[in-house]
Amino acid sequence: MSHIHHIRRLVRILAGFAGALVALGVAAPAAFARVAPQPAGPVTSAPSASAQLAPPPAGHAAAVGMAGWQIALIAVGAALAAAIVAAIVAVLVDRARSARRLRAATAS
Repeated sequence: MSHIHHIRRLVRILAGFAGALVALGVAAPAAFARVAPQPAGPVTSAPSASAQLAPPPAGHAAAVGMAGWQIALIAVGAALAAAIVAAIVAVLVDRARSARRLRAATAS
């Protein structure tokens, strides 16, 4: 197989990865969109002197963060992507080595 075929195959693989990244980039903002909560009661420009502000909830900092299942899903996705890339690189290296061995065997 000539070198141009290897380059074409590599370009196809990279184009596939680029398409997947674009698809994730388009879908991700819509997935993270959420509706802002509306304030309870009438909205005034300035609070009255008699109004007392309620203290923030005790676990507010922890409640705002990302859910555990989302973190686990991201970790699994990253591990799966790394495994796929490693497998593709291993296959490409193996094919390059076998092609080089075949070329050396036919030359002698």
